[in-house]
Amino acid sequence: MKIPATVITGFLGAGKTTLIRHIMANNAGKRIALVINEFGDLGIDRELVTGCGIEGCEDENVVELANGCICCTVADDFLPTIEALLNRPEPPDHIVIETSGLALPKPLVKAFNWPEVRSRVTVDGVVTVVDAPAVAAGQFADDPIAVQAQREADEMLDHDNPLEEVFEDQLLCADMVLLNKTDLLDAAALDAVRAEVKGGVDVQVKLVDTVQGVIDTRVLLGIGAGVEDVIEGRWSHHDAEDDHDHDDFESFTVSLGDIDDPAELEARIQTAAVDHDILRVKGFIHVPGKDMRHVVQAVGARVQRYYDRPWADGEARTTELVVIGQTGLDHAAITSALGAEG
Repeated sequence: MKIPATVITGFLGAGKTTLIRHIMANNAGKRIALVINEFGDLGIDRELVTGCGIEGCEDENVVELANGCICCTVADDFLPTIEALLNRPEPPDHIVIETSGLALPKPLVKAFNWPEVRSRVTVDGVVTVVDAPAVAAGQFADDPIAVQAQREADEMLDHDNPLEEVFEDQLLCADMVLLNKTDLLDAAALDAVRAEVKGGVDVQVKLVDTVQGVIDTRVLLGIGAGVEDVIEGRWSHHDAEDDHDHDDFESFTVSLGDIDDPAELEARIQTAAVDHDILRVKGFIHVPGKDMRHVVQAVGARVQRYYDRPWADGEARTTELVVIGQTGLDHAAITSALGAEG
């Protein structure tokens, strides 16, 4: 029997994290795994969830993808994360995925058709959270200027789509739309919002009014849509583009010696990313005197480092970084900038 997964999308500030907390507090005894894809350097959403004191929100139940837009990194980060959840001794009863508020949901759903996971998990439904007062004010987010500024700052969100089109894509992919913060609107304004949103979704999509994301989780986690089987039929602005044409990108590996000062390497990665327009750097570092493997992941000039596990017996303690960017990277210059000897 396939494990159901629910994808929760919607712009920043719409109330996705509040909805997640409600789900975890009312999980009806289910083991729910969370995958949180958050914009920016700080794991604020994750801390909001893990620090809420709700049973089931312990760290081991939460997996965060902090590097980049989930729709752009499914092959690198997302699929291994889902596989790891499925391979646990006690797999989750349900997987809840909170996308970045800037993500396009369709490429994510399409990833569930990859052979590695298709036979084991199904997309129960896509739930789009809408900031009802923002829509009533003629916007799609509480602060669209701030949303656009964050979007432009993210190297991995190089989509040409105007924010209005991202919002429309989030609606077009939905099985259920939560009109959130409805307590802040009068009846006439809410009717107008409902009519506007209904005009942007398919006729069978359910619209539900919510306050602080409160909804019966049996409804939210029991849509049964099997979205991976029908996603190609859901139109997206992104369909008109060469969606993630991998011929436009290249990658290569840089091998380094021991790294005595990981912070110094981080600085070199940041400089190289800016100077050579690198999209991603990821790999493992050997720090002399440390028995733990050191992980580095960078999206543009944003770098994340941490020790993840002890080096295995017989495992080569080496430093190797994979560099990813658009075709035409200057391999020699980047290799030198990262400190490798020619």
